[in-house]
Amino acid sequence: MKKCGTVTIIGRPNVGKSTLLNTLIGEKIAIVSPKPQTTRNRITGILTRDEVQFIFTDTPGIHRSGSKLGDMMMRSIYDSVSGVDVALLVADADKLPGRPEKILLERVAQAELPCVLALNKTDSVQKPEILPIIAAYSTLYDFAAIIPISAKTGDGTEVLLEEISALLPEQEHIFPDDALTDQPERVLAAELVREQLMLRLEKEIPHGVACETERFEEREDGITEIDVLIVCDKPNHKSIIIGKQGSMLRTVGSLSRINIEKMLGTQVFLQLWVKVKEDWKNSASFLSELSSLSDPDAIIE
Repeated sequence: MKKCGTVTIIGRPNVGKSTLLNTLIGEKIAIVSPKPQTTRNRITGILTRDEVQFIFTDTPGIHRSGSKLGDMMMRSIYDSVSGVDVALLVADADKLPGRPEKILLERVAQAELPCVLALNKTDSVQKPEILPIIAAYSTLYDFAAIIPISAKTGDGTEVLLEEISALLPEQEHIFPDDALTDQPERVLAAELVREQLMLRLEKEIPHGVACETERFEEREDGITEIDVLIVCDKPNHKSIIIGKQGSMLRTVGSLSRINIEKMLGTQVFLQLWVKVKEDWKNSASFLSELSSLSDPDAIIE
């Protein structure tokens, strides 16, 4: 009998949720950077192994909201535990549970969800250090399983999948067996540009940047032409994003193009544009436009 179910990945910022999703799926479908709040929207990753289909949802890290964008991200986190089959809480293997984890577990308890705890970053932690962390978490929730893992190396992820598989309901697969995500390619292209900006810009600038694909056309010669608009919220940020004589924008464009070509499996002609839209994070119309770009019927294989 086939099994299929939804698994929401939750946790505080920078615990490795997106890295874990990419590792489990085996493809890069979620952008990653050391900066908090890199993930802004819920991203679905699909893994089918024989008779079992896992539908993972990566969520933003829980944080204090200071804008309409932050409010939207927090709603995304809280909504993620509704109508799913399993919660996967990701936490650092060397840190005791704090307020963010307790808030998330309260939401999971309210939804009456089975929850698996993945203690991440074991590649940089000695095993004896993990034992008191496990003990502390065990007093907070009756976890279905507690698995030490390394999302970076993949250590422990097979055991993690086995434990989650045991919790999924028996039913037919929802997506085609070769599907990887429900995110449109044009959205992923814009996110790969934003990832390079997150990695290369300092301080608060990356959090004031949004990326939107304005043109995505496949030519007859097999080349895909993509125009991505970079929106920043302060005039002085525009000059920093462009860089001296366009150096920063060229670097971001070159590295983004390489990653987009890997994703699409085709040659890409990428153009980047920068525009100032002050206080866009509090613009309901702009945020609505960004969120509407995600097409739930689009499947990438």
